[in-house]
Amino acid sequence: MSEMNQETSTANMPTTYDPKSAEEKWYRYWKEGNFFEAGSRKDAETYTIVIPPPNVTGMLHIGHALDFTLQDIMVRAKRMQGYDALWLPGTDHAGIATQTKVEQKLREQGQTRYDLGREKFLEKVWEWKDQYAETIHEQWSKMGFSLDYSRERFTLDEGLSKAVREVFVKLYNKGLIYRGKRIINWDPAARTALSDIEVEYKEVNGHLYHLQYPLENGNGHITVATTRPETMLGDTAVAVHPKDERYAHLIGQSLVLPIVGRAIPIIADEYVDKEFGSGAVKITPAHDPNDFEVGLRHNLPQITVMDETGTMNADAAKYQGLDRSECRKQIVQDLQELGVLIRIEDHVHQVGHSERSGAVVEPYLSTQWFVKMGPLAEKAIEAQKSGAGVNFVPDRFEKIYLHWIENVRDWCISRQLWWGHRIPAWYHETTGEIFVGTEAPEGEEWRQDEDVLDTWFSSGLWPFSTLGWPDVEHEDFKRFYPTDVLVTGYDIIYFWVARMIFTALEFTGQIPFKDVLIHGLVRDSEGRKMSKSLGNGVDPLEVIEKYGADAMRYMISTSSTPGQDLRFRWEKVEQARNFANKIWNASRFALMNLEGVKYEDIDITGNLSTADRWILHRFNETARDITRLIDAYEFGETGRLLYNFIWDDLCDWYIEFAKLTLYGEDAAAKSKTQSVLAYVLDRTQRLIHPFMPFISEEIWQHLPHSGETITLAEWPKYDTALEAPDAVEEMNLLIDVIRAVRNVRAEVNVPMSKKVELIVKPGSEKAYSIISRNENYVRRFCNTSDFSVAVDAEAPDKAMSAIVTGAELYFPLAGLIDIGQEIARLQKEFDNLTKEVERVEKKLGNEGFVAKAPAKVIEEEKAKMQDYSEKRAKVLARIEELKG
Repeated sequence: MSEMNQETSTANMPTTYDPKSAEEKWYRYWKEGNFFEAGSRKDAETYTIVIPPPNVTGMLHIGHALDFTLQDIMVRAKRMQGYDALWLPGTDHAGIATQTKVEQKLREQGQTRYDLGREKFLEKVWEWKDQYAETIHEQWSKMGFSLDYSRERFTLDEGLSKAVREVFVKLYNKGLIYRGKRIINWDPAARTALSDIEVEYKEVNGHLYHLQYPLENGNGHITVATTRPETMLGDTAVAVHPKDERYAHLIGQSLVLPIVGRAIPIIADEYVDKEFGSGAVKITPAHDPNDFEVGLRHNLPQITVMDETGTMNADAAKYQGLDRSECRKQIVQDLQELGVLIRIEDHVHQVGHSERSGAVVEPYLSTQWFVKMGPLAEKAIEAQKSGAGVNFVPDRFEKIYLHWIENVRDWCISRQLWWGHRIPAWYHETTGEIFVGTEAPEGEEWRQDEDVLDTWFSSGLWPFSTLGWPDVEHEDFKRFYPTDVLVTGYDIIYFWVARMIFTALEFTGQIPFKDVLIHGLVRDSEGRKMSKSLGNGVDPLEVIEKYGADAMRYMISTSSTPGQDLRFRWEKVEQARNFANKIWNASRFALMNLEGVKYEDIDITGNLSTADRWILHRFNETARDITRLIDAYEFGETGRLLYNFIWDDLCDWYIEFAKLTLYGEDAAAKSKTQSVLAYVLDRTQRLIHPFMPFISEEIWQHLPHSGETITLAEWPKYDTALEAPDAVEEMNLLIDVIRAVRNVRAEVNVPMSKKVELIVKPGSEKAYSIISRNENYVRRFCNTSDFSVAVDAEAPDKAMSAIVTGAELYFPLAGLIDIGQEIARLQKEFDNLTKEVERVEKKLGNEGFVAKAPAKVIEEEKAKMQDYSEKRAKVLARIEELKG
């Protein structure tokens, strides 16, 4: 492509736009030209987004398409605005998710990871990663994302691994990482601890079992209830509330645990809700997180009754070897035979399931590595409440974030997997000493911890580890950190956003991003969550194949409102494709009338027509508003403005008005209109480019332009020299007149091809001047046989009429209209105007509205009131004339 395209060219511009060929051509051109690489604008202000790294577990879905498209819009706009804009790509190793996929593949081949061993298994996982990372690259390119591939990162890169080790060691040395025995979420199928985000809670129809535990002295019993009777084998107490008078005399006594026969104490603890059930609760410290805390307070034994696979162990006595679900059936039968199971109730409750394996999650007492969250959360809370924290968009999500970090629990970070960051801890096989360091200790007999770290541990460092940290002198870290905005869904505020914030504050002393833009889920057309089970998922590549990347990007981005879910509708993608075709067809038509126009000859100053000045004014306003709306993340409103300007103002009105000049005899006027048309088309492509990068580049390259690519073209700035409120007033009146004539024609079925007589009665000398000076437009677009304009014009007999702001229109249509029908039509118009008057009256009569609304808004409403009232009066007068 040339540095400067001096003239327009329609020779190579196809009649119809072919998305596929344009998308492949331009993405290859952009990548080969390194147009997405940051760092070359040394003196420019920076703008940074690090991509939320997709997991290397499969294809990107439509939710990724929304998330990434919003980021691309912002980055492309900022790049065109002159920023040194970095959009850093990368992928996440996704520990358990990826390992589960590879193990599943091995099972299909009749193998397990243990058959291969750790080293060979990891080779298989790396092969998987390479395959799916390449798939993700292909999808990024097909969606047109302007990523700086020269800085791409992966969470298991050596640089990021170094950052992970550094953070682990520093937190350990500060006493904020510890190894301990606590209750964690356990996946018996994958045999690993899980993070909270890897647990899905599903409503399950279960049972509530009411059991009687007899007092050891034989003087009665206490009733307890449980949904999991198999865990009673690990009971080490029954708790009651200290102020529950029913049990005050029993505190300190012992019960006999049925079946097991072990004596367990009755303890008092405020954890118990004395109003719920019997007011007595069985305590199983090794199998319930709340019971674990009660057990610590009362120094109770911790008895684990099942192993890592969910099979009952030696402490389960005669049930040893049974699966936990089989044990439940057997123990219920045995309790019934003993006469201590007094009642079974149906009970619907939330049960945790592993997101990866689908297994029911077991609260399990296990030795794991933990992060002490309290001190880290304090810094994040303090930053947020002092105003130095991140800005959530919409701001209601700040409360959700604060609620979580104010109630945060210690974080279990170890995973019993092979794929991931190996925990940098070594154990001495003779002395039992633990060594934690960024490198292995010297000497013999040191064995590294077999576990790996939770995926969220490394992804929590993503905003700064990707930019070179812990090397604080790294050029990218110094220049591009902290980042500007994080775009993500509301479902991972707790698990990822919060962790990035507190780790960034701890290790960089700064928040990791200024803004957090929260978007909703992409749901199907009926509002349902997309899932494999429903079969209602949408593949972005399928959408692109059918309608093109620009249509998908435009639909999904301009249908979104911050924080709200959106519904995917194929018909809306089709509408976006039609919009792209409208832009193409209008541009192609315009270009046929710009042959020979050179870039350096474009001149939008001097003697311009009303339509020329109007479109420049409207473009100027639109550019200003779109810039503001993109910065405010209001993409839905941005889309509406772009659509209205391009479809209505530019295509339906300006290009039609311009034809009169372009096909006319006035060479000077034609040259000016060509300049305006070339200027507005060029700048309009720039505005649409962040949303529709491919078609805008294709059109722009055919226009007279300067530069190699629209990607680096200057973003339109608001220019006071283009303000033309008088031209807007003129065009508004002309458009109102033309619309009114077309509406009247439609009502009486007079086609546009048939000429009609038109009499215009302006409401002022100014309106008279506007209509008189633009008579050629009125005659052309109203297709008049006779046309007259006079301030003192009178309505002929048997004429139809229309009222617009600033003028009355009369159509002598003798023989074509029925007086009764015309009166009925005018009465309907009168009723509609009355409703508008009453609506504005009500608004202005609302003290709350008047007190809060800006003065400009109130003035606008008053102007509407006057306009509607004047129109209504004229319609009423016309009705009276016809009746008379």
